[in-house]
Amino acid sequence: MSFREDKIKSLAGLKLDGKTKKGLNNLFKRILKSGMHGLCFSPYEEGQEPGQEVTEAQIRRRMKIIKPYTKWIRSFSCTEGNELIPIIAKEFGIKTLVGAWLGDNDEINKKEIAGLIKLAKAGYVDMAAVGNEVMYRKDLTEEQLLAFMGEVKQAIPNIPMGYVDAYYEFKQRPKITEACDVILANCYPYWEGCSAEYSLLYMKDMYQQAVKAANGKKVIITETGWPSFGEGLDGAEPSYDNALKYFINSQVWSTEDNIEMFYFSSFDESWKVGAEGVVGAYWGLWDKSERLKF
Repeated sequence: MSFREDKIKSLAGLKLDGKTKKGLNNLFKRILKSGMHGLCFSPYEEGQEPGQEVTEAQIRRRMKIIKPYTKWIRSFSCTEGNELIPIIAKEFGIKTLVGAWLGDNDEINKKEIAGLIKLAKAGYVDMAAVGNEVMYRKDLTEEQLLAFMGEVKQAIPNIPMGYVDAYYEFKQRPKITEACDVILANCYPYWEGCSAEYSLLYMKDMYQQAVKAANGKKVIITETGWPSFGEGLDGAEPSYDNALKYFINSQVWSTEDNIEMFYFSSFDESWKVGAEGVVGAYWGLWDKSERLKF
């Protein structure tokens, strides 16, 4: 066996360092135009945050912007106007991964689960996500989450159902993995301090860890992305170029290896600064004014 430079480079992504900013932008636009598997939908306008009602008008406006570029959208809640996201997506011919947001408030949790079941029975849900990073945040016990998952599965048995969390949680929590029809794994090299240079290799390893834990079940990357501005984390640096290159490499890998991936995120959302610092507001492909950033 001999040295194959092309194979080594392909593992780490395209050779992008020599490209000009214009060249990178042109490549980004070609990839975006060719279409993504999925995109996480950001409904909140400037000045809004979870807990406030989102309107049909703002959802419809943003859905129109992203429609040409994605086959699927992922929503995160079934209350406070978010229940309109999958309904409008279906009007636009977009498939839906619909999430019920679960936390430490039992009353809200019950409303979210009821909303998810209602949407699914009405035909607006192609795949159901029961909770997002609930174990990571420690908002519920495993038994509580499993009860919600069982309730949803019993109510809508013919719709694929899963739980969304960091890729490593599925190895650590085999009962939850077993309860899923599909493994919904969040993979963020940035949040583990990986430098942009090795980020694609790092994400491939995250994905393979989830695949191993899945025991033959389908694994979907439900979130991955790179911020375009903000403070760094160890070797991970937010920047325009790093975000651009990460998008390009992740989408090329997704296409070439047939990886089902939801990119995070569609639009910048300023409210995320509260939980993540400055960097939280800059994960979108479009900025907070709905202008394409790259």
